[in-house]
Parts: sequence; C-alpha cells; structure tokens
Amino acid sequence: MNIALFFRCSGLHCCGGQALCHPATAGDTVMLSLSPSTAIKSGSWAVGESVILTWIGEQQAVFPSHTGRASVNILTGALTLSSVMVADSGVYVVQGSDPQLQANASITVVETISNVTLSVNETNLIEFSGSAVVKCSVSSGSSLSFLWMNSSSEVTASDRVQLTDGNSTLTIVNVTRYDLGPFMCVFNPVSNGNSDALNFAISYGPDNMALTVNGNNSTSFSVGSNLTMLCSAQSNPPALLQWAVRGELVNTTGPLLELFSVSEDQSGPYSCLAFNNHTNMNSTITTNIMISKSGSEQQAVSVAAASAVIVWTLLLKGADVSFSP
Repeated sequence: MNIALFFRCSGLHCCGGQALCHPATAGDTVMLSLSPSTAIKSGSWAVGESVILTWIGEQQAVFPSHTGRASVNILTGALTLSSVMVADSGVYVVQGSDPQLQANASITVVETISNVTLSVNETNLIEFSGSAVVKCSVSSGSSLSFLWMNSSSEVTASDRVQLTDGNSTLTIVNVTRYDLGPFMCVFNPVSNGNSDALNFAISYGPDNMALTVNGNNSTSFSVGSNLTMLCSAQSNPPALLQWAVRGELVNTTGPLLELFSVSEDQSGPYSCLAFNNHTNMNSTITTNIMISKSGSEQQAVSVAAASAVIVWTLLLKGADVSFSP
C-alpha cells in the first residue's frame, strides 16, 4: 500500500512523505500520523534500528527506551512523542501488519539557544589598515546555524569578508567607514537567539574636502565685498582645520574664514588644511580668489585718466585751462 507519513509538531502540520521535517524544539510534543488516514489493527513503530512500541488491537507495548513518552492511536496508528529530546532525532518507520504497509519520515529535534555572546579582537580601528575578528558562541544549543547581520542586511562572504568555523567567526579585512555596524549573529530556526549588537569605532579621513565662498563656488569678487569661506572634510574624528593665504598660514582655525571689505591686494590662493590626529593623515583644498574693482569704478577711473591726459596736452600747448568747481 502506498502511504505517506506526516509529521506534526505541537499540533501543526510540518511535512509529509520522506522529507526532512522542520525542526522541533526540545520539550515539544510531536505527532507522526498517516495520510490518508488508515485503520491499522496491528503494527509497530521504530526509530532507526530501535523499536519504540508495538500494538495489536487495543493492546500496545512500549519499549523501555520510550516508556512514559510514547503512545499510539490504536485506530489510526498515529505515534505521539512527548518531551522530545535532541537524541530523538532520526528516521521513524511505521510497519503495519494488518493491513500491510510501511512509511517513514525524519524528525530533527533542536535544543533552544541560551546566552548568545560575541567576542571581538578590537573595536577601535583605522580605515584600510585594521581588521575586525568577531566570534559568536552560545552556552547551550544544538544544530547551530550561524547567520550574521549588519543592521538589517545579511552579511555574506566577499573579498574583504570571511565567514569561517562553520560561520561562527566573522572577519572583516581592511575595514572601511561603512563597517560600523551594528553587527549581530542569530541562530537556529526554533530559537530566534540573537546576540547583542556590536558597533565599531572606525577612524578615517580627512578626505572629500569642499570649500565654498559666500555659499557657492564663485571665485571673483568686487573690492569692498565681505567674504565668508566655509571648509568641510569627511573625517572621524572631526579633522583639525587650518587656513593659509598665498601659501602662508594665518592665525585662523576651524571651518570658517571671514574677510571684510576686501581689497585687490587680498587676491590670491586661499587654502584649507585638514589633519586627523588618529589616522595621521592630512588633506588640502585651495581656491584662487580674484578681487577687482567693479565695472562702474573702473569706468570712473578710466574717465578721470582720460581727462587728465587732455588737460596735460592743453597745458603743453600753452592753452589757458581753468577748472570750475
């Protein structure tokens, strides 16, 4: 007779036939029942080579290994196991003699996880020059299936990321600023065991500098303008900022350099220098500022100069030149 054996754990239908069933949790009650339902007057249950029980009519005999934990429904032949243990994992076979039939299914029993902990070699690292090694462990649990998460994303192996020791050890080679975390490991499907979150402090930069003048990228300004230069750099910890004008350091630190009522002689290259005392790295950005007279001022100067030339020419010719107030 063709018959399928279904595995029910805690009253839920889990799988059928000879499939590997979803794990049960240690301590659960597990039922193995036949589909389609069949009246079996006599038969036996075994796991591997060990017989669990036999029955004939209303009489059943449970072997010592399962005394108090196993019973059979004498009408349907369904086997019930209570307080299952990891040792109960295996292939279960029902053998019917009236009528004659045989079916089997696999059970996996998993012990719940407790005390999930992470150990790490170092949490303060420098970008591109340090590697992080994180190990995940538990006080108890079985059929461990390690899964690493970085925030809400699963961590997968790559050129820089290594998962070893059955995925229990996570190694990140040459960490970057994007490896801050939080990292955690999770376990088997019946425990939902999570470790505490782990974050790294990664020093990086300074780089990706930017320098704006009066809020934009303009470099040409009129005499008398007020200039506000703002410097920024990506850096952890924040970079120390120093200003230089025409190659000479000035007594101004921080992201802001302000100039009021500028003159033409203040034209030239303005530089912002950034330094990170954790990474011992520095970076510089320079903008060349041109300060000149406005169009109206230049026109007035040109007119005045032209008038002076005319007057001087007339004087040379002996003309009588007078000036009206």
